[in-house]
Amino acid sequence: MLDDFMMRATLAGLGVACAAAPLGSFVVWRRMAYFGDATAHAAVLGVALSLALQISVFAGAMAVALAMALTVTLLSGRGYAMDTLLGVLAHSALAFGLVAVSFLSGIRIDLMAYLFGDILAVSRTDLAVIWGGAAVVVGLIGWRWSGLLTSTLNEDLAYASGIDPRREKLILTLALAITVAVAIKVVGVLLIAAMLIIPAAAARPLSRTPEGMALTAAVIGAASAVIGLRAAYVFDTPAGPSIVCVAALIFAGTSVMSSVLRVG
Repeated sequence: MLDDFMMRATLAGLGVACAAAPLGSFVVWRRMAYFGDATAHAAVLGVALSLALQISVFAGAMAVALAMALTVTLLSGRGYAMDTLLGVLAHSALAFGLVAVSFLSGIRIDLMAYLFGDILAVSRTDLAVIWGGAAVVVGLIGWRWSGLLTSTLNEDLAYASGIDPRREKLILTLALAITVAVAIKVVGVLLIAAMLIIPAAAARPLSRTPEGMALTAAVIGAASAVIGLRAAYVFDTPAGPSIVCVAALIFAGTSVMSSVLRVG
């Protein structure tokens, strides 16, 4: 069954959707969209370092994404606005990554595959990494769900409940780095943030509880992966962008439906 490239691509898309859904909900609640984008951009540098050092692309991308997220966390509030800091670090990391790739002699690299994803080329090993990473992310979020939710709602309430908001943010940062590392092969660096944000944003009008939003986001992400892959196969379009386009159409649909119900 896994010899069929479309089956492997579908399973890879479902794995990324499972990882991105609960994490994306927290990204939306905490207004961390640009933070996720910056972490994803840094992954290109991780890819270049991985190829130069001949180590796993997953390990290199995760290490650099985690270093980027920790750097932003440590430097925030030290004289620079958060959006300025994220903009500088995100574009600098992407530029250094692209320059580093150009120095890799004797190594063939399809840069477009890392920028926009190459889900149709996912192997069995890639599937194991994607689903393993997704399991870790879901496990982390599930383990710290109450603490993450409390610190997201109100940091003072979190302290009063004996919860350290900085520790919870660190867990989110780790989960984000893992998600970026597993998603880079599926949707690419430039579209990872979209898969984090769009399904969660689309689920928001349909949900009454935080748990409901995370589950609905997972369903929307999974549907986007399956429908987007089918559309890419039928219309001969890029797979990663097609998945994001479907997610964007679902977001537009839920937004319109929410507006109509509000007016009615």
